[in-house]
Amino acid sequence: MASIADVGWKLLEFKARSKRSGSIYEPLKLSSLQRDDEPLWEKLDRYYNAVKTTILNYQSPTTGLFPVKTCSTCKEAKVRDSLYCAASAWALSMAYRRIDDDMGRTHELEHSAVKCMRGILYCYMRQADKVEQFKQDPSPSKCLHSVFHVVTGDEVHSNSDYHHLQIDAVSLFLLYLVEMICSGLQIIFNTDEVSFVQNLVFCVERAYRVPDYGMWERGSKYNNGSTELHSSSVGLAKAALEAINGFNLFGNQGCSWSVIFVDLDAHNRNRQTLSSLLPRESRSHNTDAALLPTISYPAFAVDDDALYSQTLDKIVRKLRGKYGFKRFLRDGYRTANEDKDRRFYKPAEMKLFDGIECEFPIFFIYMMIDGVFRGNSAQVKEYQDLLQPIIFQSYEGHAVIPKYYYVPADFVEAEQNKHGSQKRFPSNSGRDGMVFLCGQALYNIAKLLVDELISPKDIDPIHRYVPRQDQRNVAMRYSNQGPIENDVVIHVALIAESQRLQVFLNTYGIQTQTPQQVEPIQIWPQKELVKAYRFLAVNKKLGLSGRPERPVGCIGTCKIYRILGKTVVCYPIVFDLSDFYLSQDVMLLIDDIKNALQFIKQCWKMPGRPLFLVLIREDNIKGSRFNPVLDMLASFKKGNIGGVKVHVDRLQTLISGAVVEQLDFLRVNEAEIPEFKSFEELELPKHSKVKRQMSTPNVSELEQQPEINVDEWQLKPTHEIIHKFHDCNCLASQAQLAVILLRREGPDFLAKDENLMDELERIYRRAGSRKLWSVVRLAASLLTKLVDSLAPSITSVLVHGKQVTLGLFGQEEEVISNPLSPGVIQGIIYSRCAPRGGEREAVLQQELVIHIGWIISNNPELFSGMLKIRVGWIVQAMKHELKIRAGDMPAQDIYQLSPSDIKQLLLDVLQPQHTGRSWLNKRQIDGSLNRTPLGFYDRVWQILERTPNGFMVAGTHLPQQPTLSDMTMYEMNFSLLVEDTLKNIVLPEYRQIIVELLMVVSVVLERNPELEFGDKLDLDGLMKEAFKDFQKDRGSLDGGEKQSDMEAFYNTPAVGKRGTSSYLTKAVMILLLQGDFKPCKEDPCSVS
Repeated sequence: MASIADVGWKLLEFKARSKRSGSIYEPLKLSSLQRDDEPLWEKLDRYYNAVKTTILNYQSPTTGLFPVKTCSTCKEAKVRDSLYCAASAWALSMAYRRIDDDMGRTHELEHSAVKCMRGILYCYMRQADKVEQFKQDPSPSKCLHSVFHVVTGDEVHSNSDYHHLQIDAVSLFLLYLVEMICSGLQIIFNTDEVSFVQNLVFCVERAYRVPDYGMWERGSKYNNGSTELHSSSVGLAKAALEAINGFNLFGNQGCSWSVIFVDLDAHNRNRQTLSSLLPRESRSHNTDAALLPTISYPAFAVDDDALYSQTLDKIVRKLRGKYGFKRFLRDGYRTANEDKDRRFYKPAEMKLFDGIECEFPIFFIYMMIDGVFRGNSAQVKEYQDLLQPIIFQSYEGHAVIPKYYYVPADFVEAEQNKHGSQKRFPSNSGRDGMVFLCGQALYNIAKLLVDELISPKDIDPIHRYVPRQDQRNVAMRYSNQGPIENDVVIHVALIAESQRLQVFLNTYGIQTQTPQQVEPIQIWPQKELVKAYRFLAVNKKLGLSGRPERPVGCIGTCKIYRILGKTVVCYPIVFDLSDFYLSQDVMLLIDDIKNALQFIKQCWKMPGRPLFLVLIREDNIKGSRFNPVLDMLASFKKGNIGGVKVHVDRLQTLISGAVVEQLDFLRVNEAEIPEFKSFEELELPKHSKVKRQMSTPNVSELEQQPEINVDEWQLKPTHEIIHKFHDCNCLASQAQLAVILLRREGPDFLAKDENLMDELERIYRRAGSRKLWSVVRLAASLLTKLVDSLAPSITSVLVHGKQVTLGLFGQEEEVISNPLSPGVIQGIIYSRCAPRGGEREAVLQQELVIHIGWIISNNPELFSGMLKIRVGWIVQAMKHELKIRAGDMPAQDIYQLSPSDIKQLLLDVLQPQHTGRSWLNKRQIDGSLNRTPLGFYDRVWQILERTPNGFMVAGTHLPQQPTLSDMTMYEMNFSLLVEDTLKNIVLPEYRQIIVELLMVVSVVLERNPELEFGDKLDLDGLMKEAFKDFQKDRGSLDGGEKQSDMEAFYNTPAVGKRGTSSYLTKAVMILLLQGDFKPCKEDPCSVS
């Protein structure tokens, strides 16, 4: 008797031959049936027919791209969809490699993939001008397109008509390019193509600071045309950079000039950014199914297993449905309530899509593939069983994957009343010959894996995913999968800038070398390396200029370079003589060295040892700077500095264990290469003495103060001011007089043939060498100095889900929510933070941004409860701290503190509050830091749900609608909106009491579900009522509500008898009882 499987096969054969008309959209029941004894050839033949029929038949014969829709009228091809189609053909070709007589199918399938990859490359290369513009200005108007004409490869939509900026699509192209070449395919043919791909890498390197439109091409969840920083884009960029670093695009036939270079420090910023963003997708997307291809196949971008599990769990918990995964919550795409004639949504429209989001079966397929890679057979079976009832078959018996399942208009109301109660219907993928090609492609890859016709290693030859137990045995390039404990020993070479300094240090037992003693090895500053890298991937035919002038970070300077026959080592950027005064504080330099070593220890993944050059200058050991430097050098000698293992030796000895980078691309244009300047040794008599006491150990506070009365001199004529300026020796007085002249005469004013700005520069230098920090800051501000690494520091804060505001305390601030260029930041700082008489604030805020950027990357817990980093308010918190420390004495002037003292004061202020502080002091500090208790924003959401007219505070109204319709409780944009509502409060302690009041309101509403506020909730009014009550209890009935009188209230404990909470609760209850009562089903007082 024939088995059921045989009957199934005969039925399939009959269907394939039949020509009857009618719907081909039938549930898939038999196509999955296969005989246990089916030969490998027949299995592959079945897959070949499926791939040929459902995917390759739609490939463009000219460009090799695949259309978005398979109807004849569709002429659009998306890069992302085409890549997955190419990957499907390539995956099947890998299976065919296992049999001898493949009837030419391996070649056909491989070259279908190659044709598609080259088609995308062709479309991209025609937009080389956009790549060049994007390198300088990564904005949506200057990006590569993500949709092309399927036949001609032309542009289809302009940048204004379509959201082309999708970093993930370019990254996915680079990732698959490496995977396919690594498997033996030839895709890149000449040096023009190599230089173009290198330029794509330059664009992707900065993904961590480029907000884009993401995988769904809509940017913000609100679909209002705004971009966001997406975890999915940053993750794919990270994966692409890891894959392509040091990779030879010509495969085994390549040589040194077809190798791709990646900036390892930029890669590490992408890695840190991804870790900070996850498990969120972006500011408006609390979670998103777009993260699946990032954390799993094909990118495997997350190194940390716990973070991977947390992210995946959140996606499954919030987005999984019966028919697939929702893309994200309140996604209106293709729902019955979406207006198809409008590109963008209106405010409050998001609420219409709540509970009726379309569900996409393709994400069940991603989960199947993920299960195979991770060896989780239970997960594979679970998602196979979920997928089986919702896919269909064609006449030929091939599986057809619907793009999505939607709730029809008639069922919307019932579904919104009870989620999951209504049947959903498939999109028309499969009907009228229309097939969702991306879904088909991934389904074929998944089935090939499940049926063990290919292994994960076949479609991941570069080992993007390596099981934990095998990680130590796999040769990776530089980013090993998983956080393997890194116990690297950093090799350190101590370089003295002169022989005289070397002799001097030798008397203290510190062995160093001079630049002449390490010859023929050359020592370069990193800016010379930047100059060399400018020639990487220059291509005049394509109009490409090569690597943008970006600094080389610590990881890059820990390698040895072979440049035009020379051996070159670079000292790290921390030793550069910066124009900004931070470099004049040796304590800060020591701190920076320790931080750099910690960073290298954490991030170094290459086979050789990192080589760290410590450059010691004579200026470092002057006066009181000597002992701290000597202590640091002694720590190096002992082999441990700040918990990092180091090994100090001669540079010639250390070179053998280091990583060597060959910059052979310089030989291509050797005639145009500029002259490189190596670090020169100071030519000083060897036995002359090092002058150590050139700066005073401790500057008195009087020296920081001007001798003149500034107000008097404001009124004197210019010639008298000039005379006094040249006569007095007090730098503080000279700086104040320069301020008067600058305002009166302008920066080009000449005094005794000296330009005023040149004079200020002289004051700046002299004050720096004498540690007159108040004078230094004033001069730096007048010269509009800008600290290095300001933009990356702000980006570090932003990627931790915070916003930054720059501006003076109590005045209008500039909110920064997306990364900006240094020039734009400089404009903001000097327009917002440099008022008359308060110029020093402009440079102090720059210092703080640098420190905050470092602290948030290394100790993010210090910023918990702080969503908006208001730098001007943090300055206020630090001033409060100085007042508290001074007690009854006058407080220290914050501008007179050294940069290292400023950093320590900031760290002290950020620490959780010390015991023994008064409640007023606690509230002043917490209010200045804008710190909120755990769950604060969720509680504000719950208040809004019970307050139909919203609430008011300090003249700002937060309405219930459209807030609740547009947003969800847990998204970051809601939290930022709450912060925006509180921003007009002037007093830090008052802000903190308002935060406490909102917590009280939330608790009262939670315990009294029958009550709600009838009118707009006035928080200031509630505060006045609570304070009146407080005054009554204190017998102060005659006093008004002056803010100064509230000091006793601010100084009262929150809890306990007659604590602030008791007064606030009473005021809230009185107001609530004056409003409406909501009917309660089980009201004991009601009479039926």
